[in-house]
Amino acid sequence: MILPIVFIFSLLSFSHALVQDFCVADYKGPVGPAGYSCKKPAKVTADDFAFSGLGIAGNTSNIIKAAVTPAFDAQFPGLNGLGLSAARLDLAAGGVIPLHTHPAASELLVVGLGTILAGFISSDNTVYLKTLKTGDIMVFPQGLLHFQLNKGGSPALGYVTFSSPNPGLQILDFALFKSSFPSKLIEETTFLDEAQVKKLKAVLGGSG
Repeated sequence: MILPIVFIFSLLSFSHALVQDFCVADYKGPVGPAGYSCKKPAKVTADDFAFSGLGIAGNTSNIIKAAVTPAFDAQFPGLNGLGLSAARLDLAAGGVIPLHTHPAASELLVVGLGTILAGFISSDNTVYLKTLKTGDIMVFPQGLLHFQLNKGGSPALGYVTFSSPNPGLQILDFALFKSSFPSKLIEETTFLDEAQVKKLKAVLGGSG
């Protein structure tokens, strides 16, 4: 009985010894499906585990009157391999983060300032909407279409966290009307008429 127990503990000790505390991203090394290569421990510093970019307001002078400042593994090396990331949302009055998905992560929104109408659509097409005020939070399940809209008359600020160091992003409007997706196919697959498609492509800079 003693030998099997000793064997099990030896396996646990061995497996634990193979686990690294962290894998700070080495931006000069190769990138694989699991993320960035690990920086050599001797070159890791405290700066790798801190990020100051979310303290700076984004530029909302654009068509959506909003800005997203990411703190993903590409900007924040200490996140690599840890399964989380963050971003800052700045929304001017009337600003919107259009319907979009994060294929690789769920999202948690914390409203830091203002009033944000947020929501998502489930795979059975049920719509979940909530008006959020300062201090409120809302979660958006992985892969589902969701949005954030500033419904107040003054700027709004939100901070989001993700369950992946690189959550991925696809904005529905941009995918359709800021790409080279043929207009005729958009008409046939969305039931929009030609004039609407041309107008949206002209506004967002799409072609085709």
